Amino acid sequence: SPPGSATILLLRRLMLPLLKPPRTGSSVSSTALFLASGFLQVAFARTFSPPSAAARRSSAIMSSSVPPPDAEYGYLEEVLGDRSLAFAKAANERTLSSLGDPSTSPRYGEILKILESNDRIPHVSRYGNDEEGRDVLYNFWKDGTNPRGIYRRTNLSSYRSDDPEWETVVDVDALGAAENKSWVFKGVTVLPRRRDRLCADSGRDLPTRALMKLSDGGADAVTLREFDYVTGKFLGEDDPDAFHVAFESKIRASYKSRDVLLVGTDVGEDALTDSGYPRTVREWNRGTKIEDAPIVFRGEKSDVSAGMYISDQRIRGGGVYEFQYRSKTFYTSTYSVRKIENGHLLKLGDPDRIDAGPEPEFVTLDVPEDAGVAMYKDLALLSLRTDWTVDGTTYTAGSLLSVRYDQLITGSVGCSYDVVFEPDENTSLEGYSCTKNYLILNTISSVKSRLIFLRVRDDKFEMEGADAAPTIRSVSCSPLDAESSDAFWLTTSSFGQPPALYLADAERCGAGVGDSGPLPESPYVTDRVKSLPDQYDASDLEVSQRFATSKDGTKVPYFLLCKKGVKLDGNTPTLLYGYGGFEISLTPGYKAAAGKTWIERGGAYVEANIRGGGEFGPAWHQAALKENRNKAFEDFVAVGEDLCQYGLCSPATLGCRGGSNGGLLVGMMLVTRPDLFGAVHCAVPLLDMRRFHTLLAGASWAAEYGSGEEDWEKFLSKYSPYHLIDEKKEYPPVIFTTSTRDDRVHPAHARKMVKKLEDVGGGRWLVYYYENMEGGHGGAADSKQQAFMNTLATDFLWDTLSREGNAGDD
Repeated sequence: SPPGSATILLLRRLMLPLLKPPRTGSSVSSTALFLASGFLQVAFARTFSPPSAAARRSSAIMSSSVPPPDAEYGYLEEVLGDRSLAFAKAANERTLSSLGDPSTSPRYGEILKILESNDRIPHVSRYGNDEEGRDVLYNFWKDGTNPRGIYRRTNLSSYRSDDPEWETVVDVDALGAAENKSWVFKGVTVLPRRRDRLCADSGRDLPTRALMKLSDGGADAVTLREFDYVTGKFLGEDDPDAFHVAFESKIRASYKSRDVLLVGTDVGEDALTDSGYPRTVREWNRGTKIEDAPIVFRGEKSDVSAGMYISDQRIRGGGVYEFQYRSKTFYTSTYSVRKIENGHLLKLGDPDRIDAGPEPEFVTLDVPEDAGVAMYKDLALLSLRTDWTVDGTTYTAGSLLSVRYDQLITGSVGCSYDVVFEPDENTSLEGYSCTKNYLILNTISSVKSRLIFLRVRDDKFEMEGADAAPTIRSVSCSPLDAESSDAFWLTTSSFGQPPALYLADAERCGAGVGDSGPLPESPYVTDRVKSLPDQYDASDLEVSQRFATSKDGTKVPYFLLCKKGVKLDGNTPTLLYGYGGFEISLTPGYKAAAGKTWIERGGAYVEANIRGGGEFGPAWHQAALKENRNKAFEDFVAVGEDLCQYGLCSPATLGCRGGSNGGLLVGMMLVTRPDLFGAVHCAVPLLDMRRFHTLLAGASWAAEYGSGEEDWEKFLSKYSPYHLIDEKKEYPPVIFTTSTRDDRVHPAHARKMVKKLEDVGGGRWLVYYYENMEGGHGGAADSKQQAFMNTLATDFLWDTLSREGNAGDD
């Protein structure tokens, strides 16, 4: 999908995109995130990360005005330095010596079985029909036989059977073995059939080419190579007609047409922003070198990123739109757009491009810089993050507006805006998905999901149907093929219900109840296609939504999962997870590994919907930005205290866990509320807020946290766990985990925190550390590494929080 589509926000929240795209809607769910299989999100949570940014080539982005590395621990910022790696390896050995080898634990086998289970739902993408008229579906799959995965295909009829017949397209394990590389699959960008001249000329309804991204060891930096679906092979690196980038870098690339790429990467002078994202866009014509491709757009060095993309709305009877965007900060962007002809998509010098005449000029859109922009038919969709007043009318933050493109390019004044969605105190728009003729809104009300279906009539969206009421579940919707129909995949799950995949039809959104059988009570569902069997015994699971009162009086919701009849005697090992950042919502979803390794053993799992997230729209997120970051921390503390007051646990049996931004959260719990927690797991964390903006992707997060230079004395010094270590305090046992190959959040955050704790505490605090040498920001490169890292942390937490040590273990 092009970056202007609803897919992008989902990918952003799944930690996958390498560049910050335009902020548009999507349907994001715990189900989808469970299936993404990040090593900790599978077990307990959804996502760790702010989106990736910086170039791995430089271990730190420095300027003359930034604070220098601290003299004592600065060497740990050298990612592959001899001293820093020696520190990591020695710490790993000490941790395994003290805690044991995770691969010998019963939990390792349980988690690995979940991760590699053949019962998992193989989610697919449809790419047209074959010669026999069958729908062709593609899937990427990992299992015990293929730990790095296979890219494969089948047809819809076979897919709907209990034992589909799959054809392997690319075997990543075999490719890595042949090339002596530790390849990790990072996704494909398919050449749209509508913009493929070969398809048009031959009548072929299947894609012919795709761009595949592969990372050596799992870092965000990738190589790019082109795959030929017709021959079933990669185009050779030396093939002059191949789109091939052999060096690892941050790359955004998409097809403008079969022979033209819009590509941004580290080529040429000042090709990257200060945040490490591509700053320039080149129009790369097939048969030429990328270094010779003309630069067609350039952002500012101070931008987070800059890019271009095509929004092809011909499938809905609209036009072809070419966008340029500059992401000035993580949450603000400027957009320029033009409506072009089909010929303008083609290669320079192509007769049809010449016949199309000169391209029109780009027009900069007069919309709020923090608004998201996308196209549907010839309507622009505007997602507001703050209130916007135009022509005397104020549109509320969190609203979704539509406006005709031909009106918007003349300026914001005088346009006729249609309010597609308006939030209220408890209800917000989590995202949206698009079929050929329908817009499907995924709304959440008090962290409960509800779908709403709309269709354009006379340039306005009208509601055609909706779920009867919000439900405690996670939902994701994706079109089967927006080129041809309104069918869509519906994936649902809840805390106690494993993911199930349904085939649905938006045309039925206002019809009667669906077919008989084990279907959700939704009229649009046509068939239950796949379902994941129970991964743990949830027969006596009790799920409750409770509210804690934060320091300023705000009611903070959280979900509590435990066995029915749990004793309220303060002895239940309880694990509290939170994230609280980047407007990422934590919605109810199946907790396979948590259920098996924690809840089945009598523990309680808690998920806190603290401020900084997106559970109640942009305002909930903005309430904890920058100088107000303390609100997220106070909310998390309030939930912890409420659990103790409820009688479920005590500080000795209450643990917390978080990663990346959540690592900052639990790092703050360690240093500011050591009295409230009995154990802490801090994964791939941000901890040094004095220098975070100088390390890898950190510069791109200034809009979330503030500036390490300008705001240090104002407020950041209060939120930097690394600087708040106090030798007079007693800290609970803590384990830090990270990855050497994490080129998003620098491993130095965890390294320096651990070293300082060891030195300041003189060994009296129990501090453990494990640095995986592969894996990127997800912490692991394959299922075995995921199971290893997850088991290490899980066993540490359980053994520390269980008052009877290993009592209750199998």
